[in-house]
Amino acid sequence: MSTIRTRAAVVLTAATAALGATLSPASAAACGTAWGSLPEALADRGGGTLDDVRAGRHDCYDRLVLDLDGIDAADVSYDVRYVGRVAQDGSGRPVPLRGAADLQVVVHTPAYDDGTATYDPRVDAEAVAVGGYRTFRQVAWAQSFEGRSTVGLGVRARLPFRVTVLDGPGDGARLVVDVAHTW
Repeated sequence: MSTIRTRAAVVLTAATAALGATLSPASAAACGTAWGSLPEALADRGGGTLDDVRAGRHDCYDRLVLDLDGIDAADVSYDVRYVGRVAQDGSGRPVPLRGAADLQVVVHTPAYDDGTATYDPRVDAEAVAVGGYRTFRQVAWAQSFEGRSTVGLGVRARLPFRVTVLDGPGDGARLVVDVAHTW
């Protein structure tokens, strides 16, 4: 009888170890977010130029980063919110987005300098490739007009988000928008 218990304990221990090895840190520990889905905005002077838009995947959220050149983090001005439809800067035309929710990301920083574009994706509707992301469905460039640049972010659902402004690299700053995978 003790041999059967010993074998069962060995099998159970091995199975638990194998299962633990296959779990990612995010599934092993809950992704706690104290974020919400209400608008986040900071009005400041703005300035600099928008140089790049990129995205990344993390265990608990997807991340959108707007790289700004020639501006300190303390001077970055932005407005990030869920909207019924993202509108193109200048024309007001709707920007169609995949996903059940549209997150509009506005930075009061132009994407041009002396009439020359500093950010101009090859395809506006697919400004950043986000295929395979858990939360993001599409990143679209909604243009830049009169010192304001807009990015449309198609999201799987109206999920909590947070906005952070970071210094660097160099003489610039980064506007970071994280959207959680779940509530």
